[in-house]
Amino acid sequence: MNTVTRFAPSPTGRLHVGNIRTALHNWMLARKHGGRFLLRIDDTDAERSKEEYVEAIRTDLAWLGLTPDHEERQSQRLASYEAAFKKLREAGRIYPAYETAQELEIKRKIQLGRGLPPIYDRAALSLTTEQREAKEAEGVAPHWRFKLDHDEPIEWDDGVRGAQKFDPAQLSDPVIRRADGSWLYMLPSAVDDLEMGVTDVLRGEDHVSNTAVQIQMFTALHAAGVGAQQNDAVDAAPRFAHEALLVGKEGKLSKRLGSLGCDAFRDRGIEPEALVAMLARLGTSLPVEPIADREELLDSFALDTFGRAPARFDDAELERINAAIVHLMEYDSVRDRLPTGMDAAGWHAIRPNLTHVGEAGEWWYLVTGPIDPPEFAPEDRDYLARAAQALEWSDDPWPMLTDKLKRETERKGKALFLPLRQALTGMNHGPDMKELLSLIGENEARARLEQAAKG
Repeated sequence: MNTVTRFAPSPTGRLHVGNIRTALHNWMLARKHGGRFLLRIDDTDAERSKEEYVEAIRTDLAWLGLTPDHEERQSQRLASYEAAFKKLREAGRIYPAYETAQELEIKRKIQLGRGLPPIYDRAALSLTTEQREAKEAEGVAPHWRFKLDHDEPIEWDDGVRGAQKFDPAQLSDPVIRRADGSWLYMLPSAVDDLEMGVTDVLRGEDHVSNTAVQIQMFTALHAAGVGAQQNDAVDAAPRFAHEALLVGKEGKLSKRLGSLGCDAFRDRGIEPEALVAMLARLGTSLPVEPIADREELLDSFALDTFGRAPARFDDAELERINAAIVHLMEYDSVRDRLPTGMDAAGWHAIRPNLTHVGEAGEWWYLVTGPIDPPEFAPEDRDYLARAAQALEWSDDPWPMLTDKLKRETERKGKALFLPLRQALTGMNHGPDMKELLSLIGENEARARLEQAAKG
């Protein structure tokens, strides 16, 4: 069976770092096994869904290089949900309930006060036809619940968490449709997974109880003829895996993580390769390393490396990975983002000093000038005047200059090199002077040395 995964965001806001990690791991799971990665826009909430967020989701996935093989929108699949709803109702797996939100909250508080789990008591199943008709005559529209089968435990082998077992009697029959006819998450998602042939659902551990409910929903839908019917031996439900949620470095769930999205990372100059390298292994037993090669990341990707402990997201770690990725980037991949005039040699010289590509301009001025050298002691001014006279140009002028000055002045180490760097760049540190001097050029370099010597 070909592996088919899906990423199913709701377009009610921008993708945040947790969404990005889920999308990445589903993309990796599909690519690892030569399968397909689907994008499903869960836009049944017409009031909160915005087209600008749909476009932002597509843009963010493209920026990350997570190209879906196919896209679907739930708002265009309402007829499928209606048909499935009808079949489940005819099979006795859906029933109307008339309690208001306030009434349900009162029931919940009473159960908690008695030390009981706050699950729905199925009171709606006890209503007679006359009682239901009376409710509707009063203008009370029902919401709709999926009736769980209490006869057998719900079990599955989770790709991350291992063997899972739930007692359906300890779960509430989920509301699948509101009184106004709009859909909640559970049923449309299950219908989509069946009809789109999704084989693997990889999502956060906060969905574990949802999975328990949906497994029964898959079975009921499959029995009702929903989805690609193959043979009775084929399991109706996809394979499930639930990864640990992201937390901040302080070990707590962070609201800030919910606001960190691709737009924020782009604004900070984070490379998509750095974000992918970090999130690909975050929460696994594998080391987080600056790996820009997607194939290398895919080769090591395996669900059995995922741990149960919360995955810690650390901004400082991301910055470290980003700097290392930048140091590996070739000129052709960044040339359109570099200052005017910076060629491959300039990029090679500047690159080791960058943490973000956008900083290149801040270093390129060392070549283009003007620079502001410090005040030098008299003996250093004499030394720099001598350096201006000693400068001879060649394909590799820096070692020629320093070797000559070392012989003539007997200076060495910091006393030999630092005044030259300060006079030529105005800084105490920076790119390798062997590369930088060639970029500055003979006339400009001599002029800078002479200016520094004058004080």
